[in-house]
Amino acid sequence: MTRVKGGTIARARRKKVLKEAKGYFGSKHRLYKTAHEQVMHSGVYAFRDRKQNKRNFRKLWITRINAGCRENDISYSKFINGINKAGITVNRKMLSELAIDNPKAFSDLVIIAKDALNGKAYTPKTTSTTKEKTSNSETKKTTTKKQTSTVKKDEAK
Repeated sequence: MTRVKGGTIARARRKKVLKEAKGYFGSKHRLYKTAHEQVMHSGVYAFRDRKQNKRNFRKLWITRINAGCRENDISYSKFINGINKAGITVNRKMLSELAIDNPKAFSDLVIIAKDALNGKAYTPKTTSTTKEKTSNSETKKTTTKKQTSTVKKDEAK
């Protein structure tokens, strides 16, 4: 059987691995074998930590919501239960933002949750909005450079 050289393809594969291993410590960015091992492990860590990151943020949001609830004399679990009974669907990320940035709005939500826990049904306030329609010719007046330049020539005469 004739000898097959793996020249350009094998070199390209190794270069790709070494490029991905750029910045690693010691032989992990110089030698192909150790670089390949580290790149494989790095991929596993990255996959695992993308999932872990979502969990960490959810924990942070729950902690912030809990802190806001405690200021309003209610536990986190009762607050979430009350919000669900009231039929309000707001995710934990937005609830935590409200607890930090807008405590008054958050306390309004706490009141709604407390009422829902006591059996009072929540009905959102309805506001009527009217939109005045304007014609496109009034709102948009666009002219091209040619038109504006001819207008200026006419005004100069």
